[in-house]
Amino acid sequence: MAESKEKIQTYNHDVAGLCTRVHRFCVELKKSVSSGTALVNSFDQARLNTYLQAIRTYRDWVTGQPQLDLPETHPRILDIALMPDDDVDSIENESFRDCARLFKLSILELAASQSSRHAAGLLKFDEARLTAIVEKVQALLDSYIAVVDPLDLPESSPAYPMSGPGKGGI
Repeated sequence: MAESKEKIQTYNHDVAGLCTRVHRFCVELKKSVSSGTALVNSFDQARLNTYLQAIRTYRDWVTGQPQLDLPETHPRILDIALMPDDDVDSIENESFRDCARLFKLSILELAASQSSRHAAGLLKFDEARLTAIVEKVQALLDSYIAVVDPLDLPESSPAYPMSGPGKGGI
């Protein structure tokens, strides 16, 4: 999926599931059409909305599940991919760079959380941190990206090379 070389770890399969999804959304932002420009086009805005809704839906599914007793399989280390800072910092579109940074922060917070040491589930404090980050990205999309884009930045663009195409088809 991603060219990530960095990895962090968790003991919690639900935290791993959330982090894996959020990491994939970071990769999607980096590889998006809008990542190399000062404009977040309407298609990428719609995609970002679906990513945010997917995180909320998965979070709600995780917190709605019964507590699991997993004495034979816990503790078990699960690897989580993490987009390197250089990859995040090289996203030309500052708004998508902000979103990727916030998504990466959510991964780091979840992986370092108390929930991460449990076999499954999210403690309410860790759920609240994730929710706050997701809602901050939503506010960035609704209150900034949708309002000020596109920006005309002829003297400072491009600052970085294009990210390159996404994965090929079959």
